[in-house]
Amino acid sequence: MRRDGYSLMEALVALFILAIAAVGLTRATQTHVDGVRGLEQRVIAQWVAENRLVELNLEGPAAGPDVSTVRMMDRDWLVQVARRTTDDPDLVAVDVSVSPAGSRAQTVSLSGFVDRQAGGTA
Repeated sequence: MRRDGYSLMEALVALFILAIAAVGLTRATQTHVDGVRGLEQRVIAQWVAENRLVELNLEGPAAGPDVSTVRMMDRDWLVQVARRTTDDPDLVAVDVSVSPAGSRAQTVSLSGFVDRQAGGTA
């Protein structure tokens, strides 16, 4: 007796192998999407921190509140500024921390220096 084609068992095994491969591919894709989403969030938070540091350099180290909310890329960001004295009396050390609004997890922290006389007379 001659048989052509596949038996039901062979077809089920092939479908099972394809299903396992599809699950693995779906998980890998989801991991990649989560990574890209996290990278996007960190980049936007970095921009927010850099913008705040530039504002401090233009307006002076005492400009603006220590905690504020900034809207960028259709998202709200919590910006916290901490100031420290330095050995140089003309400089103020500034730490800018950015996190998504409503979250306690800090996304980006940026440190820099601001001229104490910035924002004064030009």
